[in-house]
Order: sequence, then structure tokens, then C-alpha cells
Amino acid sequence: MRATVLLGILISSAALAQAPDSRFSAGGYFRIMARPDFQGGNGRLGYWNLNGRLMNEGPYAALEMKLDLLQAPPGTTEIWASLHARVEGGSVTTADSGNGNLINFRMSQLYARVGNVLAPNVVFQVGTLQYFFGDLGIYDMRPAQILDDTIGVSARYTTGPVDVLIAAGDSGFALRGLQYVPIATAGGMARVRIANYVELGGGGQVSVEPFVAGNRYSSYVTPGVEYEDFARKEVLRRFVERNPMLGADQFPLPVASQNTNVSWRVVGYLGFGGFGPIRWNNFFVRYQRLHPQNYYTDSFNGREVQVYTADLTRDRFALQLGNEMQLKLIPDRLDAVWSLLYGSDRDLKNTIQATEGNRTYMSTVLRLQLYFTRHVHWLLENAISQEESLNGNLFRTQYDSIFQNANGTPDTRGLQFGDSSLRRSWQLKTGIVLNPTGFGIYARPSIRLLYGFQYSNVHAAFGNAFVERLDQYDAFRPTGTISWHHLLSVEAEGWF
Repeated sequence: MRATVLLGILISSAALAQAPDSRFSAGGYFRIMARPDFQGGNGRLGYWNLNGRLMNEGPYAALEMKLDLLQAPPGTTEIWASLHARVEGGSVTTADSGNGNLINFRMSQLYARVGNVLAPNVVFQVGTLQYFFGDLGIYDMRPAQILDDTIGVSARYTTGPVDVLIAAGDSGFALRGLQYVPIATAGGMARVRIANYVELGGGGQVSVEPFVAGNRYSSYVTPGVEYEDFARKEVLRRFVERNPMLGADQFPLPVASQNTNVSWRVVGYLGFGGFGPIRWNNFFVRYQRLHPQNYYTDSFNGREVQVYTADLTRDRFALQLGNEMQLKLIPDRLDAVWSLLYGSDRDLKNTIQATEGNRTYMSTVLRLQLYFTRHVHWLLENAISQEESLNGNLFRTQYDSIFQNANGTPDTRGLQFGDSSLRRSWQLKTGIVLNPTGFGIYARPSIRLLYGFQYSNVHAAFGNAFVERLDQYDAFRPTGTISWHHLLSVEAEGWF
């Protein structure tokens, strides 16, 4: 459960810490499962975690390490320093197609912390800067997260119920990878706790990409590109057709964009609980503007050109709201977690093509856990979700549904796909849970024997190896619509 990995790591690190003078500590997380799929899928009920993480995720492992470089007596304001690293990835031998190959793992965190060096209760951090207010554990998501794409320096002041952080760094490698350009990022957050029953928090970050003349990865644009040609990846073809007297080698040269590449995000958090049946409730919100893209390679008649797309991709926005309530319905007998998720993705430049860049999605997940004994539990989880394309059809409801179309009319040049703009899914999962550590939906380690099913209005709405062609001479052509998907799973999950 990636979204609760860090919390589990921190808890387990503290619990497994050695004597106070020990300089090294480590903790981690794992999940492993056997989930054979006899319906041609990849061992997951659906495409992604919109119906909850349970039976929609694969294997995962993480290891967090801490080395105290300089220790301070507990409860004092003496100077201290520590080094932190985290390695994680989603592959285990024999459990997935990656077969545990280390290429599926990465060093996701590496940073040094120094406390009380310039002022008491101030901690400086150099390296990766990820900060999040909490988890939607049942979805494995962190909507209210900042600086996960930034490397640099931060200062965090904590005293009593108040927590404040400011940071600055570079997001170029996270956002552009091999097409690196410097992207200056600054951000911060504030959090306050009120009487142990309420927490309020908010934060954000802004990333600015300065133009670097002569750097082919900087914010250039190719002039005269129509969005439809960009969507079809036919920019070079249309240029040749419209300019028959010119060769592909006379394709327009990129010019500096008149707009500065900027992205940002704003997050908010409200937590409350500790009264009545409510253990704790987390509400998160995030609204962000995505960073413009750089270029792609277009080809026609054996020629290739780079099409710079900053001005075509700078108006992309994402909104996500999530709530998770943990409930104690009957003490030591029945607990529940109820979550809601809503998201909206908008690409304002794209008004013609059905993609996931213009969509809304929503879901609700309710998990009940009944305690037969302290260590033997029964789990029942129900999830309902809906995804809607805002630019027309995006989903195929039948095995023989149309492919490319224009408003449902077959059209090989159409920018819509399938015969529905909606994908609706229902998942139900149930089974026996063994928890050696006792009560609690999130108590770990857990061993689970589960059965789950998904019903969807969309054909084969799960990762699969089916062919989609309807060619009568294709031996693998589909012969019927698949609306139901069933799985059995034996799995183990824990922190250490």
C-alpha cells in the first residue's frame, strides 16, 4: 500500500529502534500475493485504484534507512544530524512480469537533516524534499502532497501544535528527465493541531522554467501548428501537403515561446476525530496546473522533425478531492473505513479529442472488518466508480464496438474511441484476514485469503492480453463481451 508506506516505515522504525545510542535504524514495507487470473488478465480486478487499492495493486517493497551522524539527548535542543535513504519498487520474483528485476526499483528518497543548528526547533533538510499531509490509505493516494518532484533545501519549524515549512529547489530532472532544463521551484506549508481533535493544513508550490537560448530542451514552440494535427501526430504530413513546393527539410524552425513555462499546485487538509465512533477523518484537496511539455518527434515519408509543443500543452489542470473516515462501529468487534474520491482533469487546448486529459472520475469505497477473535477477521469491501470523458466517446462497451468514430458514427479519422463516454464499475471483495498484531483495519502484518469480482459496463475493463482486432482471420479475435472479472488472492502485507 504505497500511500501508507511512509507512515508504516516511520512507525516500524521507531518501534524497532535499537538502544538510544544506536546510530543506524531501518524499517520497511512489503506486499506479496499469488493472484492467478483465469480470464486473461494481469491479476488485478480493474485498471487502477479508483475502486480502492485492494486487489488492484501488484507486489511492492520498500526499505527506509536512517543513520544518525550526530545525536542529541531526547528532549533537548542540542544540535543533531542524520542521513536518510529510501529504496522502493514494484516487482518480486515469480509474482509479476518483472520477476524482481532491480530495474523496477529506485532510490526514491535521499536527504540529510540537521536540527537546532541556527535556531531551536528548526530542522534543515537537503536533498529530496517530499512532504504530504496524510494518506487516503484505502486508495493508496496522497492528494495533499508537495515538493515530491523537487530536490533542494527546506527549513521546517515545529513547536507545540504549529508546523511550518519553506523550501526551494530544482524540479528539472523530475519533470523532464533526459530532456533536462532547470525548473526553479519554491513552496511551503503550514499545519496546526487543535486540542488533539482537529488539524488544519495548507500549502503549495510554484515551478518556473527560465528560457535558455540555444538549449533544445528549453521552452521553444513550433509556429503554425494546429491542435488537430498535433493530436493526430500529423504535423509534418500536413506541412508537406500544404507546401508541396517545399521539402520536409524546410519545416519551420522552432522559436522561443512568448509565454514562460509555469506550473503550480495548491493543497489543503482537514483532519478531525477522537470522538464518538470516529477514530479519525482525513479530507484532502489538490488543484494544480501541469507543467508544459517539450517536444515530440513527428515523421512522414521517412523524414523526422521535432515539434515543440509548450504552447499546446500549457493549459492542463487537475483537481482532486478525497475523504477517508475511520470508524469504530462496535468496539473490538466491527470497524469500518469509508472513503470518497473525486477528480477532474482538464486540457483547455484540447476541445476535439477524447482523452483522459479531459475527464471526471468519482468513486466511493466502504470496507468493513469483523473480528471473530483478536487475530481472525472477516473483510468485506464494496466499491462503486464512474469515469466520464468530457470530449465524447472513450470506451468500448461491447467486444465488437466501433473503434475510431465521430460522435458515434464510424470514422477512421475520428478523434473519439468506442461507443460510450462513461465507464462504470462495481467491485466487491471479501475474505478471511489473519492479523497477528490484533484489531485494526490497518494493523499489520496481515495475511489475507480473498475473493473479488468486478462488473463494468465496458468490455474487459482490466489489464489484459486480448487482441482488439475483429478480423475474421485473426485466431485471437474476441468472440464475446466480458463484463465480469473474478479473482482469488492469497496475499501478505506488512511493515517491519
